[in-house]
Amino acid sequence: MANPQLLYQIGLTLIRGVGDINGKKLLAYCGGPVAVFKESTAALLKIPGIGKSTVNLIKSQQVLQRAETEIEFIQKFKIKPLFYTDPAYPARLLNCEDGPLMLYFKGNANLNSKRIVSIVGTRRATNYGKARCEEIVDELKNRDVLVVSGLAYGIDSCAHRKSLELGMDTIGVLGHGLDRIYPAQNRKLAEKMIDQGGLLTEFISNTKPDRENFPKRNRIVAGMVDAVLVIESDRKGGALITAEIANSYNRDVFAVPGRIGDDFSRGCHFLIKTNRAALVENGNDMAYLMGWEEQKMDQKSQTELFIKLTDEQKLILKTIQEHKEIAIDQLTIKTKLSTSKVAASLLNLEFEGFVKSLPGKLYTA
Repeated sequence: MANPQLLYQIGLTLIRGVGDINGKKLLAYCGGPVAVFKESTAALLKIPGIGKSTVNLIKSQQVLQRAETEIEFIQKFKIKPLFYTDPAYPARLLNCEDGPLMLYFKGNANLNSKRIVSIVGTRRATNYGKARCEEIVDELKNRDVLVVSGLAYGIDSCAHRKSLELGMDTIGVLGHGLDRIYPAQNRKLAEKMIDQGGLLTEFISNTKPDRENFPKRNRIVAGMVDAVLVIESDRKGGALITAEIANSYNRDVFAVPGRIGDDFSRGCHFLIKTNRAALVENGNDMAYLMGWEEQKMDQKSQTELFIKLTDEQKLILKTIQEHKEIAIDQLTIKTKLSTSKVAASLLNLEFEGFVKSLPGKLYTA
């Protein structure tokens, strides 16, 4: 076996009732996966959150037999096991307290790509939603973005298919083991993704696509990326759960608005109205808000534009330049201008590329 610790790494994830948070706690106290299974009962019982029933499961070591079977499976089908200390493990998930201890990956994409975006939405996507999805993926193509989604019907499938069509890597995060594809109709799509991206899951083989697995899947979709984009969702559904998790992880969340009154606009409108997501109309909006747009303006053009600024705009720009970041209310106080004038000037300055808005109503030059 190339990795002698793999048996114990997988075994740790199979101990009923431990989970990812307590699993990491066990590793921290014991020093490693092998040490967890070799540790004395008395020492294990002293670890906070670890009870007698859990210790009995560890000491019985029955999970190691199942881990052996899993190792045979991943070796047979050339699946890459990624423990959370592995350099190839998605680094963004390390910032998530409940990030998976172990992932299983079949594919060739870099899970630590410079720019990663999740695109999620309803399974019952409309023509409008599919069109917006395809346009946005197309506009992200030249920004070297890795597209992640959940391989479900609707928006998920649309995002994956368009990425493949454009030659972009795309990752499908699954709510089951890698011995099956759900929904089955997406099997051909999944096979193409293995050659141009990949399939990722935390579930061992023979794990069925049970309902309770998908919220767990969604936390990976939300955590392994820089931003989550919601395209069409009702007020309830997996896409909104993913957006909520992304917000808890301090990821950027975006939503595409739809027509008022449409069922599958309600979720996106809710996210926007409650400041859980920023409104975007296209991929260029996303790229701009993420800071992926480089300002290409020569010094002469910049100077000419500056001369055309009003005195109020020049004052606001000067004040912003004096601070690394400054809130709009502080700008109002320091410039002694009305809030409405400051807001209008900021909008113009942002359009011209002089300033950039940041989360929390902050601005920087």
